[in-house]
Amino acid sequence: MIRALALLCCLLASPLSAQCRQALALGLDVSGSVDSTEYRLQIGGLANALRHPDVERALLGTPGVPVRLAVFEWSEPGYHRLLLDWTEIRDAATLAGIAADLGATARQPAPNGTAVGAAMLYGADLLARQSGCWKRTLDLSGDGKHNMGPHPRDIRKVLEPSGVTINGLVIGADDPHGGDKRQMQIGELSAYYKAWVILGPDAFVEVALGFEDYEAAMVRKLRRELEGLVLSALPAPVPSSQ
Repeated sequence: MIRALALLCCLLASPLSAQCRQALALGLDVSGSVDSTEYRLQIGGLANALRHPDVERALLGTPGVPVRLAVFEWSEPGYHRLLLDWTEIRDAATLAGIAADLGATARQPAPNGTAVGAAMLYGADLLARQSGCWKRTLDLSGDGKHNMGPHPRDIRKVLEPSGVTINGLVIGADDPHGGDKRQMQIGELSAYYKAWVILGPDAFVEVALGFEDYEAAMVRKLRRELEGLVLSALPAPVPSSQ
């Protein structure tokens, strides 16, 4: 908790002028419930989502005030693998390079546990290094509730005054024979993220009904997060003299 309070002080500190439009940290669940095929669908889905024309347009909409992007993997407390350190996206070549590197990422062994609260804290720690942005957003993708480490409700309570937004992308069961049980599982996980994980007045939970739907869900989420800031960054029209 001492670490969390120190982190909050860093998050509350902000410079006089913003240097970027948005700091966006993406956290991917690689706990034991995610097998090798699901891992490829997740990491490849993120890479393809970044290549999507709508997402590219939103990311590059105001290159003078760019988005900064970071990507990490998480599982148990203490296991966080940084795949992409903070990178400013000012042009299509930079974005294409990020997508290519992510798509080529090889999985490394990770512990089995699911520490959602610890992932929230790690992501907030990353965002504390980007206080000079109009908005700071943490996205956590996950297919299960926390079973290790601090409870998300306790971390969220500490982060509430920080101004950080936390969104969720919950991933439902892939079993097509689950029927109503499949819908119940994703509904329960969505409710869990809404109750204990997401943070901020405009925070939301996106849903992927299985890892095969992850790419489409990530596109929807990125569009929603980025397009409002693109519109707000556009200069106001000059009134006509007539």
